[in-house]
Amino acid sequence: MRITPQIRAATLADAEKLTELAARTFYDAFADMNTPQNMKAYMSKAFTVDQITSELSDPQARFLIAENDGVMIGYVKLLAGNVPPNVAGQNPIELARLYVDKNYLGSGVGNDLMQACLDEARSLGHRAIYLGVWEHNYRAQAFYFRWNFRVVGNQIFQLGGDAQMDWLMEREL
Repeated sequence: MRITPQIRAATLADAEKLTELAARTFYDAFADMNTPQNMKAYMSKAFTVDQITSELSDPQARFLIAENDGVMIGYVKLLAGNVPPNVAGQNPIELARLYVDKNYLGSGVGNDLMQACLDEARSLGHRAIYLGVWEHNYRAQAFYFRWNFRVVGNQIFQLGGDAQMDWLMEREL
């Protein structure tokens, strides 16, 4: 069923609920393909209220939250700054995270978040956007290909003790 979420910019007041959503959606996406030890090692650092509060406070980061009837069901994190060498677009910004609650996968929320993300990046003056996606995350890869991202290289994503290969994908805005 198609859901039309309300999408808004995140604030510091969202830190606790965003932390819970971020941790849950990351776990749902990757727990079945990784060891509990590696998941715990990564998540115990990446998804704490202090860490998310720090990210929300970063002037280089922008978070957008998708809500349905006031409940957070997805989010996006854009991050300006350090650009990998394979990314060649003009003034690129990173799509660092795009996650949707598993109960809303296939409902259009991911598409709405992606469109809002691209619009936000353009409004900030960026002319390209890039991301890293795990080489084994086929669902996400298909989603990004549908949005005209192309593979431009790869990079390591450290999940606990496991150095995983991410594809670097990019598109013009």
